[in-house]
Amino acid sequence: MSDITLQIWEFELVSHILTLGYAVMAAGLLYFWLTIRQNHPKFRMSNILSVVVSISALLLLYAQQISWVDAYELVNGVYVSNGTFSNGFRYLNWLIDVPNLLTQILFVALISGKAFRKYWYDFTLYGMLMIVTGYIGQFYEPGRTDFVAGNELWWIVWGVISTVFYVFILITMTKVIDEGAKNIKSSKLVGVFKFIKPWFYITWTIYPIAYIMPALFGVGIDSFVVVSQQVLYTIADVTSKVVYGIMLNTVSTFLSTEAKFEEAA
Repeated sequence: MSDITLQIWEFELVSHILTLGYAVMAAGLLYFWLTIRQNHPKFRMSNILSVVVSISALLLLYAQQISWVDAYELVNGVYVSNGTFSNGFRYLNWLIDVPNLLTQILFVALISGKAFRKYWYDFTLYGMLMIVTGYIGQFYEPGRTDFVAGNELWWIVWGVISTVFYVFILITMTKVIDEGAKNIKSSKLVGVFKFIKPWFYITWTIYPIAYIMPALFGVGIDSFVVVSQQVLYTIADVTSKVVYGIMLNTVSTFLSTEAKFEEAA
């Protein structure tokens, strides 16, 4: 992103939120790892996938924070961009995280057999296509150093295509949660499991909102858009990965207790 000037507080806000983001991922990594053995073996893959996601997101946010610092120079009391910061690496991280995040709920929802394979295939396909098309679209985002007139059209087109696959994910996730709620209806925590549905809708929708920030405030990039995107993306990462994982782990741990599973000494 070129020709961007940030006030000191704007630059520090993003730097702090990115640092907080990878710190939360580190805490989540420790939590998911330490609670694996509290769960019945049939649920443990959900924790393992949360560990994978936490490691991936931790490394990405750490790299983003370093990249952010390197992309700006303090000149006469303001931070001036050298145009090297990009959201592209986030998409590569999401290419790893999204299939894992979508798959892990299948274990807690007690879905197996052909249904598991069908949902896994749909989640993986829609998730990867959503990320890849969004990744292509970010190359045409207004404000890039190589931006030319007319790029905004392709930015919108690829964003729309990505959103179509996101809608497919929402539809599939709704089916999974509804089916899972029926499978665990005897549990006292079925309400927590059902709450994952609105939580998923809200936290995952933050991503496309961040993507279209330049259009929401006039096609273009200014300091408000740059800062808002990083804050929104990081909030979405924390809530859709760590908090979501904790909710799944809470349900699976309680289900394990109800099944009288005891952690081996």
